[in-house]
Amino acid sequence: MSQYYNAKRTRGLYESKSKEPHRLSRSKLDLFMNCERCFYLDQKCGVGRPASFPLTLNNAVDFLMKKEFDIHRVNQTAHPLMKTYKIDAVPYNDPKMEEWRDALKRGIAYLHKPTNIILRGGVDDIWVNPKGELIVVDYKATSKEEEITLDDEWKIQYKRQMEIYQWLFKQNGYKVATTGYFVYVNGKTDREAFDGKLDFDITIIPYLGNTDWIEKQIFGMKACLEKENAPEANSKCDYCNYRQSAGESLQKLAKEEKSKKILIKKDTLFG
Repeated sequence: MSQYYNAKRTRGLYESKSKEPHRLSRSKLDLFMNCERCFYLDQKCGVGRPASFPLTLNNAVDFLMKKEFDIHRVNQTAHPLMKTYKIDAVPYNDPKMEEWRDALKRGIAYLHKPTNIILRGGVDDIWVNPKGELIVVDYKATSKEEEITLDDEWKIQYKRQMEIYQWLFKQNGYKVATTGYFVYVNGKTDREAFDGKLDFDITIIPYLGNTDWIEKQIFGMKACLEKENAPEANSKCDYCNYRQSAGESLQKLAKEEKSKKILIKKDTLFG
């Protein structure tokens, strides 16, 4: 078996009769919105989608960006990028900052009592403006020649991610600015030589979040988890289509193999 993927897990599965809150990361909410069948298989059956390989270079950029903004967090000064983009804010200095960043342990979490679901997520950064409103900030790393925008269809997951974080902080009693920021680090490829280093351009993109959709989707997740049978396959889901095609192919091969064995057996008996 691959060292990177366990086909089935037994921990963290949804139990209808359990009184303990069911914990879901913000990525599971995104999974539910992409494909209810994949979400059900993940949370009820313990069969998740294969995990992607770690983006170690992106993680390094993320780590260094956090260290850089942390210097200004301690000094309560605005980062030069904030001044360049005329953002009236400073990095938010709070003892819970590292906890909020740690998505694997807790992050920023909230118990939605009507469904008994704890939704949680780990933020990259939080800034604060003079009004005392918290600003959700997300770091992204890429390398492309064209202009960096949020217009690509697949970036809806980035927008949802930010809106979920905004919602979580609101539910925890914080004043939250409706505008968040994506800090995009773009690796340059127009250098004559690598010389053991990468140069980057950094762009800050504002995003006006809307959290009105989130609670409805939490109720939707709860309803999905209470189903006795898995939802129908999603024709727009690559994973559903793969499972269906693989299953049909395996069934066809099994029938062919069975037919061959029958023919061999007949030849043996009557040949």
